Amino acid sequence: MPDTALPDSWDARAKASSFFGFTDLPSIEARGTVVLTHGEGPYVVDTEGRRYLDANSGLWNMVAGFDHPELTRAAQEQYARFPGYHAFFGRMSDQAVMLSERLVEVSPFETGKVFYTNSGSEANDTMVKMLWFLHAAEGRPQARKILTRGNAYHGVTVVSASMTGKPYNAVFGLPLPGFIHLTCPHHWREGRPEESEADFLARLVAELEETIAREGAETIAGFFAEPVQGAGGVIPPVEGYFDAMLPVLRRHGIPVIADEVITGFGRTGEVWGCESYGFVPDAIISSKALTAGYFPMGAVILGPELSDRLDRAVRVIEEFPHGFTASGHPVGCAVALAAIDLVLNGGLLDNVRRLIPRFEAGLAKLAAHEHIGEWRGRGLMGALEAVRDKATKEPFGSELSVSEQIANTCTDHGLICRPLGQSVVLCPPFVMTDAQMDEMFDKLSTSLDAVFAEVA
Repeated sequence: MPDTALPDSWDARAKASSFFGFTDLPSIEARGTVVLTHGEGPYVVDTEGRRYLDANSGLWNMVAGFDHPELTRAAQEQYARFPGYHAFFGRMSDQAVMLSERLVEVSPFETGKVFYTNSGSEANDTMVKMLWFLHAAEGRPQARKILTRGNAYHGVTVVSASMTGKPYNAVFGLPLPGFIHLTCPHHWREGRPEESEADFLARLVAELEETIAREGAETIAGFFAEPVQGAGGVIPPVEGYFDAMLPVLRRHGIPVIADEVITGFGRTGEVWGCESYGFVPDAIISSKALTAGYFPMGAVILGPELSDRLDRAVRVIEEFPHGFTASGHPVGCAVALAAIDLVLNGGLLDNVRRLIPRFEAGLAKLAAHEHIGEWRGRGLMGALEAVRDKATKEPFGSELSVSEQIANTCTDHGLICRPLGQSVVLCPPFVMTDAQMDEMFDKLSTSLDAVFAEVA
């Protein structure tokens, strides 16, 4: 670990000058920070020369690893040609036009339009504003309520944090009024005693119907859902969830938005997570793997109905008064074009599909541990949930910070994974080899044994 006694150490410098977000402060006080200098394939290297296999792809996004030559070349060439511009006033780069065409082409939509942001949070925020704008223009200004789910994660802006169904946002006085969180579709944790998956699903559908009846369909602007809830702890929905829920929403004319910030571009084994679950939304939110993490970018991909309705709504005031300075940044667009090509044509999606059986087998093997209550996942994203008692699903006491202990022990063994609640989450880069996959599970297994021997 870093020498925290030295006032000029990287750890001391980081603590003195950086304000940390989403960081367990007791851990960095006790263990110090990890300051990284570069990456090598799926590995990252710190200032002390230690290598870590990053089983979280940075933050779900570095799917091509940390030194892919085609992506760095795309950025370098575009910086040399045209290093920056916006997408306001009818002016945009050629790269933005080409990327919009490509995104519509690879989307589930026959036609559509794209609006660019700098992140997934901003894209979700933008989509909400689009829905509010649209409904008001169509004579329904009261249609402002947003439906999401418990344990959902949609971002950190005030609006997207209000959509996020996590209790920590209460420290900000969120959610704002009008953001309604339905039950998380996680049967293992949310199901009642003796409640089958089919009965649990029926209860979720009934809850949706009751919510719409109570609130009034005419007041609901849209329904947002991650195909697999990512930062909630990798939670695939109960079997048949979207097949049962979407007809209710369609019947009431409520737009369906797929938040594909994590699942988009291959994470579930298909290009889009919604394809893995057999539904076509009205719009898609994209980020993270969109540029393989090599440039900050988000996108709202509108399907034909919403794009047509928004076009008509905009004509009333002659513009959509929203955007960002770096919307459609030419370097980001060039990188995204290269990243999409790598995923679809450069073998990354093929490798994801090849690795999925090995990944699932590794998770299932670790789930045999007496203190792992459940393994879950879809594609190349998975989680192991720690429990004190497997039979009753009793969690460990929060004061033990078990998942944080597991993640810290993994770091000591040269593996980066993510603690989320009582779970440990894995979402490895798409460039992983079989040997690296085995290394990941071996180090995680060793860490689980060590931590459970201490706390059980």
